[in-house]
Amino acid sequence: MKYIIFFISLSLIYSCREGAEDTVDKEKIDENVIIHEEYQGESPEVPEATEFYEPAVPRVLPFASNGVPSDAIVLFDGTSLEAWISSGDSTAADWHLNKNGTMTVKDQAGDIETRQHFGSIQLHLEWKSPEEIRREGQNRANSGVFLSGLYEVQVLDNNDNDTYVNGQVGSVYKQHIPLAMASVPSGDWNTYDIIYHAPEFNEKGQKIKSGTITVIHNGVLVQDHVEIKGTTEYIGWPKNPAHGKGPLKLQDHRDDSRVSYRNIWVREL
Repeated sequence: MKYIIFFISLSLIYSCREGAEDTVDKEKIDENVIIHEEYQGESPEVPEATEFYEPAVPRVLPFASNGVPSDAIVLFDGTSLEAWISSGDSTAADWHLNKNGTMTVKDQAGDIETRQHFGSIQLHLEWKSPEEIRREGQNRANSGVFLSGLYEVQVLDNNDNDTYVNGQVGSVYKQHIPLAMASVPSGDWNTYDIIYHAPEFNEKGQKIKSGTITVIHNGVLVQDHVEIKGTTEYIGWPKNPAHGKGPLKLQDHRDDSRVSYRNIWVREL
C-alpha cells in the first residue's frame, strides 16, 4: 500500500510541474506575440468582415510594348539618348549609340544620368561586358548603376576575375557582398532587376529611415532588401547627405570598360 501511495504522489507532482511549465511557456509566448492594431478587439465571426473591395488595384499590362510594363517609364529603347545628359556639365550624353539598339560607354566621356529624377523605383536594365578580355580586377568592364545618383550597384566582369567581394558584380559597392555570382559568359547580356526604396530625411536634414536595395541578377536574388548605409564611397565611410529625388546614373569608370546597356525602364513606387 505504501508503494502505491508513493507512486500516486510522484505522478501528481510531475503532473503539476508539467502543467506549471506549460503555463510559463504559454506566458512567454504571449509576451512575444506581435498584435497588429487592425487585428485587436473582438475577432469577426463572418468572412465578409475581413474582405475589402477598395481601393481598386491598378491594372498593369506586364508586356505591353517590347516586354515593358504599361506603366513603366522607358529611359532607353535603343533609338535615342535623349533621356540622358552628361553628369559633369548637363550637356547631351556623349556615349556611343549603336545601330543594334544598344549604347556603350565612351571612354573618358564621363558618367551619364537621366534628365528625370526619381525616388523609390523598380528598375530593369540589361548590360554586357565585351567578349574580348583586356584587363583584370576592377579594371575589367567596370561600370555601375547609381540610384538617386548616390548609391552604386556594381557592374563588373568577374568571370575568372577575382576582386574584393564587396566590390564585385552585384555588390552594393563597399557595403553589401552579393549572395551569389550569377553572371553569364563575358560578351553575353546580363539583366538587373532592382527594387530601390529611397532613404527618408527630416526637416533638419537628418536621416530618419534608411533606404533599401534588392537586386535580382539574371533571375537570381543577389541582394535581399539590404540597408543602404549611405553613399557608396571608394575611400572612406558612407556619408548621408539629405536629398530628395535624384537621377539614375550610369558610370564611365575611365578604363576603356566598353560596357554596353540596353532596355532600360523604371516604374515609380
